[in-house]
Amino acid sequence: MIIALGNDHAGFPLKGQVVDALNSLGVQIIDHGSYDEHPVDFPDIARLVCRSVLEGKADRGIMVCGTGVGASIAANKIPGIRASVCHDIYSARQCVEHDDVNVMCLGAQIIGGTVAKAYIEAFLEARFSTEEHFRRRVAKLAEMERSFYNPS
Repeated sequence: MIIALGNDHAGFPLKGQVVDALNSLGVQIIDHGSYDEHPVDFPDIARLVCRSVLEGKADRGIMVCGTGVGASIAANKIPGIRASVCHDIYSARQCVEHDDVNVMCLGAQIIGGTVAKAYIEAFLEARFSTEEHFRRRVAKLAEMERSFYNPS
């Protein structure tokens, strides 16, 4: 599996532990930065992570910012991306199984490295359900996206 990873300066303190977790799982990483604690704008990093996912260069993305919220908002502005803040194991797994989430967002000011690793494992192990009602709902999300980005 290939993961596009991105963080802003607020997410940088957790980044090393996220990289360690991904490496321990044998995951290949495309690192879109940031690479230090100097301020950067999370929408710029989200754009890079999401582009890797949409172009098929990465299977999924992980964004780390202070709370995960800003990264999630930025990622969800991009058509074809379904991002979720994940601060518990159930959500990290369920967001993929039920909603086909392709970008997980974590908050470095909310969780630590050990917890982040557990969430990452749940997110990466999860697969989108084959149940019709979940597929139907995600298709409706895609239609909503198309109708708002290309109004008739």
